[in-house]
Amino acid sequence: MGDVEESLSIGEMAARTGVSVHTLRYYERVGLLTGVPRTAGGRRVYGTKQLASIEFISRLRETGMPIAQVLTYAELVRADDDTRQRRLEILIDHHQSVLMAINEQRRHLDAIQAKIDLYREALRTDG
Repeated sequence: MGDVEESLSIGEMAARTGVSVHTLRYYERVGLLTGVPRTAGGRRVYGTKQLASIEFISRLRETGMPIAQVLTYAELVRADDDTRQRRLEILIDHHQSVLMAINEQRRHLDAIQAKIDLYREALRTDG
C-alpha cells in the first residue's frame, strides 16, 4: 500500500493510541504536538506524522519522563538537526532512568517471589 496518509478524527486517534481526547488536546495546547491540521469546520484531522509523535510521546510518558522534559525534547525535535546531540543526551539519560526503574522492580519482584516460595514450602511441609 505504501505511504497512505492517515486521516483520523480526535476520537479515532484517542481510540487508536489509548490517549484520551482530553490529553490529545492538552498535548496540543502545551506545544507537545504541533501542526495538527484542521478541517474548514475547525475539527482536528490527525495523520501518520501525528500518530507517530503521539505514540513516541506516550512511550516517554509511560516510562516516567516528566512532561516538562518531553516538551523540551519535542521543542528540540522541531528546532533543527543541530539539536541532535542534545536530543540523544535526553534519550540516553531517560534510558538509564528506565533501566534503573526496571532493576528496582526486579528486586521487588524477587522479594515477592521469595515470600511466595516460603509460603509454598510451608504449605508442602504442613500438608
